Amino acid sequence: MTYQNYKSFLLLKLKKLNTENVSEVSNIPLQQSLNDLNQAYQNFFTSTKGKRKGRPVKPPRFKIRKSKQTARFTKGGFKVGQHKVYLAKIGKLKIVWSRKPPNVPSSVTVIKDVGANGRSPLHRYFLSFVVETCAKVLPKTDNSVGIDLGIKTFATLSNGQKIDAPKPLKKRIKKYRKLSKSLSNKTQGSKRYEKARLRVAKFNAKLKDTRTDFLHKLSTKIIRENQTIVLEV
Repeated sequence: MTYQNYKSFLLLKLKKLNTENVSEVSNIPLQQSLNDLNQAYQNFFTSTKGKRKGRPVKPPRFKIRKSKQTARFTKGGFKVGQHKVYLAKIGKLKIVWSRKPPNVPSSVTVIKDVGANGRSPLHRYFLSFVVETCAKVLPKTDNSVGIDLGIKTFATLSNGQKIDAPKPLKKRIKKYRKLSKSLSNKTQGSKRYEKARLRVAKFNAKLKDTRTDFLHKLSTKIIRENQTIVLEV
């Protein structure tokens, strides 16, 4: 039996079991998850035989329900509109673009975000599109820069410029203490505890997003302005 036949046979068996989670989901992300599982086992077996370069690959493991969850839709399973995206068996979703795709996407992955610990659902969803595009070469420049990372000052450049990192927690420390105290006073497992946990998780996620945004903007600025970048190791 070929892999494609076995995949169809397995999906048919799952459908016949009348499993609620399977019957409510489109076949497309289910097939993609089986493809990913097949690729993971192939990488593991080739690694154990010494045919794969790099670090040894471990066998795939089951995901924890509270961990980061993804579902990938290929062509025929989604349609992109101006302000909405249609997903098979889910329907139309209103979206806020970070930037619109330059070309027609070949696939889209729905990502359910989690907190910093990797096990706290934030009930935030992101769409990641695969788009074919050509990389743009930045214009050459004679500028070069050396970067010294510090503790009090985030970075000091060779031209004398000092860059301070944002400190979002310092500005919101009172709110963080209030949220943490509210969470500690709740009974674990109750509905009020879950609401308080979600507020703390979203607060931490906002701090993480602020730091990540700072790093992306700074690194992009330095790369575009300099031909050579030197860092201490």
